[in-house]
Amino acid sequence: MTDLMKMIHEAQKALKKSYSPYSNFPVGACIRSVDDQLFAACNIENASYSLAICAEAAAIACMIVAGQHRIKEVVVIGTGTELCSPCGACRQRLREFAAPDVLVHICDLNGVRKTMTMEDLLPVSFGPHNLEKKHDPISD
Repeated sequence: MTDLMKMIHEAQKALKKSYSPYSNFPVGACIRSVDDQLFAACNIENASYSLAICAEAAAIACMIVAGQHRIKEVVVIGTGTELCSPCGACRQRLREFAAPDVLVHICDLNGVRKTMTMEDLLPVSFGPHNLEKKHDPISD
């Protein structure tokens, strides 16, 4: 089984555990850290809709708890006929831990439907690089 197929399999397993009684739209995600650990999770809804947790956010949390801070690859899987791409908030969450060239695979239950880079998914992004301390010639 290839690395990508393993990620898709893990995302599918997570999708099956989704708690989505309100939208009936299960989502699974799997991220690969730079040391090749896999972290899969599903979406978790709440009666107070704004408290729902996206699968990507849950997978990132699992990665952080494991002591990892860099994403190497992402799989997002959903059901339905349309592409299940990460929402805007999750694009920003992923960007925090993923370089612009990290691949994001958007899948359905049959496999990959579209692959793009983080840069394609979130062009001209605001990320950690924007907050790096810069040399200020005025104060020198």
